[in-house]
Amino acid sequence: MAAIAPKLKSEFLSEMSSESHFEVLFDHLPGVSFFVKNRAYQIVSANRRFWERLTCSSEREVIGKTDFELFPDRLAEKFREDDEEVITTGKPKLKIIELFFNRQGLPDWYFTNKFPVFGKDGSIIGVMGTVQSYTGRKSALTPHLELDRAVNYIREHFHESINMTDLARRTGMSVRQFNRRFREVFGTNPRTFLIKTRVQAACEDLRSSDKPIAEIALDYGFCDQSSFTQHFRTHMGETPLRYRKGT
Repeated sequence: MAAIAPKLKSEFLSEMSSESHFEVLFDHLPGVSFFVKNRAYQIVSANRRFWERLTCSSEREVIGKTDFELFPDRLAEKFREDDEEVITTGKPKLKIIELFFNRQGLPDWYFTNKFPVFGKDGSIIGVMGTVQSYTGRKSALTPHLELDRAVNYIREHFHESINMTDLARRTGMSVRQFNRRFREVFGTNPRTFLIKTRVQAACEDLRSSDKPIAEIALDYGFCDQSSFTQHFRTHMGETPLRYRKGT
């Protein structure tokens, strides 16, 4: 029976009409955006949630466009980096935490999963993925909703000094239990999550202001410029100064 399964799947897909759009399925999954890009990183398919989030009136408005035409450069650069990794390695990239800032300057987290798209000859012809907001994902995280108190605290106080022991106490869990459950949900530990939030928030200031880097470091909760530079290089692959210059 196991040997028959691949054949059945192959026969079914080969018979499927080009008018059968799998992305329609995602229109019925609350809060989930779906997209497909070709090797030129152009959008070739997207569900309603994806294009509505970009304030477009139809899928036609996003087809053929790249992330650099749809999102701020900082986000587009990160999206492209992840896409390139998926296409180059042929391996999925899961539980990517993306960060957007709302009009109040507070971070909203989104979870992205990306997968390679294979052609009939076995070569990789693109990348597809899903995006879901933390808020929209809460209903799927019922066993972990106690983490919501910690996430909301980080969201509102990431500029400040945050003690991980105190953060765990807010959830009613031990530090060990808190770390384990946080990693299960977010794919990383709470300290790394906090630092990543600070780094990506600092990106906004580096490109949009002329404030000294040392001042930005302190503004976003780092103890000094050296610590900020170290963490920034770890998460962004370059120094804050190089990032600011755009080189």
